[in-house]
Amino acid sequence: MDSPSDDVVSYVYDFIGGPHGTARAQSPGEAVTIPFLPLKSGPNTLTVRAVDRSGRSSGESTYRFYVKSGRAPVAHWKLDDAAGATSADAEAGTDAHAASGVTFGSSAPEGTGLTSTATLDGSSHGYLTPDTPAVADIGETFAVSAWVRPAQTDRNMTVASQDAGDSAGFALGLRTRDGEAPAWSFTVGGARISGGAPETGEWTHLLGLYDAETRVAQLYVNGREAGTRTQAAPAGEAGAFQIGRARDGNGYHDRWRGGLGDVRVHDRVVVPAEATELAHRTPRLLGHWSLETARDGDSPEQGSGSPLKLSEGAAIHRGPDGSCLPDLDPDCPAVPYALVGDGHLTLDGETGHAATTGPVLDTSDSFTIGVVVRLADTEPEQPMTVLSQGGERTDAFKVRYQPSEHAWQLVMPQRDEQGAPETVVAQVAMADGGEGDGHRLAVVYDDATDQVRLYLDGEAGPAATADFANGWPSSGPLQIGRARTGDGWGEYLRGDVDEVHAFAGVLSQSDIQQLGFGTEPCLCSW
Repeated sequence: MDSPSDDVVSYVYDFIGGPHGTARAQSPGEAVTIPFLPLKSGPNTLTVRAVDRSGRSSGESTYRFYVKSGRAPVAHWKLDDAAGATSADAEAGTDAHAASGVTFGSSAPEGTGLTSTATLDGSSHGYLTPDTPAVADIGETFAVSAWVRPAQTDRNMTVASQDAGDSAGFALGLRTRDGEAPAWSFTVGGARISGGAPETGEWTHLLGLYDAETRVAQLYVNGREAGTRTQAAPAGEAGAFQIGRARDGNGYHDRWRGGLGDVRVHDRVVVPAEATELAHRTPRLLGHWSLETARDGDSPEQGSGSPLKLSEGAAIHRGPDGSCLPDLDPDCPAVPYALVGDGHLTLDGETGHAATTGPVLDTSDSFTIGVVVRLADTEPEQPMTVLSQGGERTDAFKVRYQPSEHAWQLVMPQRDEQGAPETVVAQVAMADGGEGDGHRLAVVYDDATDQVRLYLDGEAGPAATADFANGWPSSGPLQIGRARTGDGWGEYLRGDVDEVHAFAGVLSQSDIQQLGFGTEPCLCSW
């Protein structure tokens, strides 16, 4: 920023969406340079005003420019090669030689687009290398990322590193310390950032970033920044890139044992939105029960999944078919409209329920389930459960209305035992009394962040969110309208239920807000 006036001492600047501030000249009339990191591609505008030593401001000058999309990775190995392969094909960069402790054709994290991954056995033969650098100059900006699934978490292990003489110029992986829980780690030039909680057998996306402009290193775990940013000073000549091990002294150590996939190296800043996108897992629809019809006691799933079997006390209500109009024809019966579409499930609160023949959700992994419900009573006399799925001794989760709290609750027992400690979140709502459109409820369990959320009509506030680590698998069917109570069943719901959606994975809030209207959500990326 410069001005023809020799009396200008500062410049007031503003980029669309930020940052904005005041840049001061070292002496009157001198130009000023500021660093700017665009966080997204597309058009942008910079406006500047010059200010002289008496405080007078010039008019605004405007500079419009276009930010291109970020460069593709300089090195990229999907590690989805065929079983028996001895090298990993490079999408960018040089093919990586695979030692004998690498097995291709392993399972991939669901919802990522990967078809398979590689498993490394943790031995001296469990590594891959292109025998060339992936980061041409470790003193310049770079980012390294991968999908990882550790087979153990009780020792140091390296996902990716690059040689720099007799040591590693940088390393991304897992670190343990005596008396401390294991953590994900990114080390650059002796500086280390640690964060997140590795779990054996669980897929996680890691990304380590070094920004040479700011000399700051960062770590992202599942698309979210983890640990504390730290100043770093990488040094050493660029040596060979390594997958599954790190150089230390005269040899390699901290060998990876577990699954790896989609290893990428960028020679630029990967901005937060990109880090989130790289870690995104698209949810998969497991079942959609519209509850419009039932035949021989079965209400079909919209695809080819398990139907909901209706018990005694459960029935499908059909709304008016339009053949007559009660306002014009006194002989035309007044038929209430369905909650959504042409029909809904009505439950009597005594024995009425519906259930699949087996489990629908893997409750040990991330899942989302949504439902529309309307209570028949204004003041229910007891708790009423609309959704549940159980293990051998208790429910893995249940969504119930608790009259004493005037609230819908999500109840998550911490293990499959009667009387086990429970995590409970709630959303306050008055009972419907059989009137209105009911409420759209949704449950999200995010295994990556170890959180549960209960949405009410598309919103989930702080009181409806809680930490919940280590979801456990449940073998029971999906239940509509009842829950486990002691050694039997109870909390039968009296009211109407419609539009049950079940997904593997985590729906975004925008997708949650599309549930319960008779259509499928777009399953859009974050």
